[in-house]
Amino acid sequence: MTWRPARRERGAAAVEFALVVPLLLTLVLGIISYGYLLSFRQSLSQAAAEGARAAAVAPATSDRQAIAFAAVGSTLEATCLDDADSLTCSTATPPGCRCLEVSVSWDYAADASKPKFVFGFALPETLTYTSTVQVNQVDAP
Repeated sequence: MTWRPARRERGAAAVEFALVVPLLLTLVLGIISYGYLLSFRQSLSQAAAEGARAAAVAPATSDRQAIAFAAVGSTLEATCLDDADSLTCSTATPPGCRCLEVSVSWDYAADASKPKFVFGFALPETLTYTSTVQVNQVDAP
């Protein structure tokens, strides 16, 4: 003899499935969205470090800001000076320090190429990183 569910329990599995699947899909898509965000955040941090490193090793007579922006742009495959990109770059020299700061900011909310599977909920609007390096200027003999 085979077991058969009672007549009143026939659609219970379908109802449970319909209730659980949206929650499960939201969770999975949220994990994917945050994973992509964290990966991009690491790329942005690396770009700031690359820009600062490139400017630090540049000759003292060169335009360090242009060199830093070029390094950031090549790392992220975007340009710092183009208004069409979501990327904003800046450099600064802290007072009393032979240092150079390179700041990189990305407008994550306005960038349509980045996934926002959780509909922008709890995602940052902008990602900003600053990298500081000491600039040793060697005088020519």
